[in-house]
Parts: sequence; C-alpha cells; structure tokens
Amino acid sequence: MLPETILAFDTSAAHCAAALLCDGRIVGDAFEAMEKGQAERLMRLLEQVLSDAGLVWADLTTIAVGIGPGNFTGVRIAVAAARGLALGLGIPAIGVTRLEALAHSLPRPVTVMEDARRGDVYVQTFDGGAAQIMPMADLPTFDHSTTGNAAPNPLPPNMPLTHAIAYIAAARAQPQPRPAPFYLRAADAAPSAIRPPVML
Repeated sequence: MLPETILAFDTSAAHCAAALLCDGRIVGDAFEAMEKGQAERLMRLLEQVLSDAGLVWADLTTIAVGIGPGNFTGVRIAVAAARGLALGLGIPAIGVTRLEALAHSLPRPVTVMEDARRGDVYVQTFDGGAAQIMPMADLPTFDHSTTGNAAPNPLPPNMPLTHAIAYIAAARAQPQPRPAPFYLRAADAAPSAIRPPVML
C-alpha cells in the first residue's frame, strides 16, 4: 500500500505555492511571488515539486487545495486544477480555506483577520464561529489571540500556508465534497451587456 502522499497548492493571493506531504512529513515545497501568471506557472511548479522529491503523479494519494477567500481568479485557477488532477488521477481532492490554514496549530481560541480590501476584513474565530466579511471599522475587540494580516499584534502562523493545507487535508475524514471556491464577496466583474444568443 502506498504511503499517504498529499500534494497541496494555493494561488489565492499574489503567489503560486505548493507543498508535498508524504507519510506525515513535508518532503518538498515551493513558493513564488507573482501578481499574475499563476495559471501558466502552476502545473510546472507542481511537477518540479514532485520531481525534486523523486516522485511522480501516480504516487499521489490526495490533492489538497486552498479555496480562498482571496483573489477571485486565483482561487478559481487552483480549484479547477485540483478538480482536474483528482479526476485524471482517480484520487480525492480536498478544499481547505485560507482562514483555517492560517489558524492551523495555533492555540484556541484564535481569530483570523485577513484584509479583504475596500475597507473590509475576513474574520473567523476558531473554535466557534463561521467565516464572515465585515467593515474594518466594525471589528469588535477580541479578548483572545488573533492572527492574519489585518490583526493587531497578530500571532505568526506556525507554518507556511500550503504546509497547513496539506496537514489539514491529511486529518480530514473522507469522502469530502469536491473543492469549490470559498467566496465571501461577489466578483468585482460586471455582467456582460451583450445579450446571449437564443438557443433553439
């Protein structure tokens, strides 16, 4: 029986990042900062992580992917890649939110606060609260630890984001629903003004 081998990746922000968890330990990772171009870079980055660890696609037992919240297009790139890889390899794909990955292995309770732009913040308390988006001006004062790029005096994460995604996926019971983008805000793009053709 093959050891559990999880390829985790994330493109929900200005980066392309991946980690490889094999038999309970991280055996490879990569991180490249980039504002755009994740769609073109992601598969080559994943192939490099596998190659550096001496593994091939067929060695994988699970795909893990960051599902946001984050950049609308970036989240879709990673989720689409994860679902395609899982289908092609015949293995499960597990989605992990950015918020739960940032909170991973930090002492509870902890509230994750991430900049959502336009004066808003993504907020989720672990354990005990659902993720939400709220104006920065309306944030309450928390009497416990906080983390994230919008938190005052934040606890630093215990590990890189993709490492946390891999470990969370390893601990998650299966089967899981197929990964889907985790959006707390609608896309900024306006709907097309062009009327679609009539389907006969």
